[in-house]
Amino acid sequence: MTTKKRKTEEKPDPDWDSLQPEYDFSKAIRGETAARYAEGTNVIVLDPELREVFPDSQSVNEALRELAAIAKRTSARRRAKRSA
Repeated sequence: MTTKKRKTEEKPDPDWDSLQPEYDFSKAIRGETAARYAEGTNVIVLDPELREVFPDSQSVNEALRELAAIAKRTSARRRAKRSA
């Protein structure tokens, strides 16, 4: 019977620091951009087959604007029919 040694995962060195000494945070303001970031950021993940049709943000936004306009017109027609 032979025994195989299992390769163990390499664990990061806890003493290693990713911050370099040349980084100067002495004038940093905590959370300065957090509100602006949270306000204006929406991340939407497209399915792979949609990435071919919508390769960038501009194409997605244009399609959604058109869809919103169609939905608005359709909704307005339904309201007009109900009130008639």
